Amino acid sequence: MVDYPGARRSHGLFHPPRRAMRRELSQVLCGLAGIGLGLLVAQVEAGPQVAAAGVGGMLFTFGFGVISLVSIIYSVLFLVVQFSASTFTPRLGLFRDDPIVWRTFAFAVGVFVFCVTTGLAAIGQEDVSVVLPAAAVILSLLALWFMRTLQARAFTSIQLAPSLAAIAEHAHHVMDVLYTKPYATGRAEATGTAVETGERPGEAVTLWWTGQGAVLQQIDVPRLVEAARRADAVVVLYAGIGDTLGRGRPVGEIRGRDLPEAVVRRGLLTGVERTLGQDAELPFRLLADIALRALSAAVNDPATAVQTLDHVEELLIRLADRDLAIGHVTDPQGGVRLIVPVPDWERYVRTAVDDVIVAASTGAPMTLLRMRGLLTRLLDACPDTRRPVVADRLAWVEELGAERHPRLWTPGPRSRPS
Repeated sequence: MVDYPGARRSHGLFHPPRRAMRRELSQVLCGLAGIGLGLLVAQVEAGPQVAAAGVGGMLFTFGFGVISLVSIIYSVLFLVVQFSASTFTPRLGLFRDDPIVWRTFAFAVGVFVFCVTTGLAAIGQEDVSVVLPAAAVILSLLALWFMRTLQARAFTSIQLAPSLAAIAEHAHHVMDVLYTKPYATGRAEATGTAVETGERPGEAVTLWWTGQGAVLQQIDVPRLVEAARRADAVVVLYAGIGDTLGRGRPVGEIRGRDLPEAVVRRGLLTGVERTLGQDAELPFRLLADIALRALSAAVNDPATAVQTLDHVEELLIRLADRDLAIGHVTDPQGGVRLIVPVPDWERYVRTAVDDVIVAASTGAPMTLLRMRGLLTRLLDACPDTRRPVVADRLAWVEELGAERHPRLWTPGPRSRPS
């Protein structure tokens, strides 16, 4: 169970981030700030005076120079970074979603608007305060500093180690917020399907998806729980985070007719691709993708796959002793109001290692050996009830290694599941 107050304290994880809206808003705010600051600075008469004609031309040059430079940098960076990121996995959008990307552009827009505003204000005047060109120079230097930071961030994003570390960092944040309780030995694993629960018996209203096909990115848990509490209803979702919603397919059901379907739909944030917001399985998918590309015949870089498995091991061990049964969300009174499918332990392990084992078995003994070490240490870190899933993979790896690479393979101490 996940208690409702805990969901409210999740540092934005359960509150859908309207990033596109924030990007547009930041540019508008910086533009308005540029106009306001430009009009304010244009009224300053203190300090030495300089010829307005020369200052006006300089301000226009600074403004158009900054906006032209940032446009060129953005065009080149997105082309290079997107091409480089696709060598890892086309689903990797860390640089695109980095706040520095849109803050830099918004600040450049503000500088451009400021320079144009002060330049227009200088037209028709004989002299203006030296504060105008000084402010333009300072703001332009700040814009260049933003661009320099952006370029450094872009260079970092096309390197393997920082990209792997960034994926792991996002995974740590999501896991630490979602899975706060330790795993209780003997407790049944969450399968996430928990639809046949029987809470609020009575006629259920099926919720159908009427829009275009989309990916369920986030769920506004506080909104849905509060709405269900007021209507004395239970919302049961068939689709989990990261699942695709298709037109004409059922999304879930509402047990209680007093809760409008539109309220439930507003609590579901969808998009064209999976995001790291609430999706704890996506980091494993990304890491597995990177390892699979490294093991492909076109790349043939097993060392990269080994480096990726270092992070896979750390994340799996982090999950091994945590309670994953968070699909039943309760209100402050303890009543279940929202049921969501969530990944169980076997699904995490399957996503993280199964495809990599198959790819490594064909011609990458280095990666297969690293996989054996990963599973051996994970087996030691798992509670007893979670060990069979890991032991089964370990036996699989031992069998493949002995069969495909007999000269290199020395049987491990745990060649058979215990």
